[in-house]
Amino acid sequence: MEESQEEVSATSARAAANDESSGSILLNKGHLDKRSLDLIFAVEQMINAKQQVEMTRNDLQDRLGHANGQIDRLNRDLKNLSKVIEEREKSILELEQRLIDKNLKVDQLMEDYRELHSKLSGEIEELKGVIELERQNYASLLQKYNEMAAEKNKKIGELEEKNARLEVELSQMKQKFEAIRQEKAHLLNIVNDFTNRLTSPFASNADSMDRASAD
Repeated sequence: MEESQEEVSATSARAAANDESSGSILLNKGHLDKRSLDLIFAVEQMINAKQQVEMTRNDLQDRLGHANGQIDRLNRDLKNLSKVIEEREKSILELEQRLIDKNLKVDQLMEDYRELHSKLSGEIEELKGVIELERQNYASLLQKYNEMAAEKNKKIGELEEKNARLEVELSQMKQKFEAIRQEKAHLLNIVNDFTNRLTSPFASNADSMDRASAD
């Protein structure tokens, strides 16, 4: 792109120079007749055409040189790509050989597997029978476990209900015990008060008699 821009700039400079030279000729032909003017105009057209052809030829030569440079680079790239392709082809051949070897190994393994499968088919059927028997035993045990769990849950529910009733009874008994205790304390206070009242006159008389005997 930079080379193309330089070529366009050079072409524009040459065209500007030609325009200046043509302008100088036109400035000096004001005193000529029509035939001379026509002749000059034809010559100018020929000069312009020649200049245009020259500019086009130079431009094409520049483009040709640029294209030749690109072709050289492309040829070098093509050689490099050819080398890469050869190396890749060698790698592909090696991979194909490895794949063939692996396929042979796989075929051998498949043959060994078929032989082993045929040998173990009887044992597999026997194991299937054992597994079915164990499955039935497991189902029976699971049923018994579920029955025992249901019975256990039932007993737990009954015990929880009994415990709730006992807790209610215990609460009632605590209330009764508290009421009896309060009543007993009240009666004890009454008895103590009554006893104090009974003993207080005797105590007063005894004190009087003691004071009298002392006198």
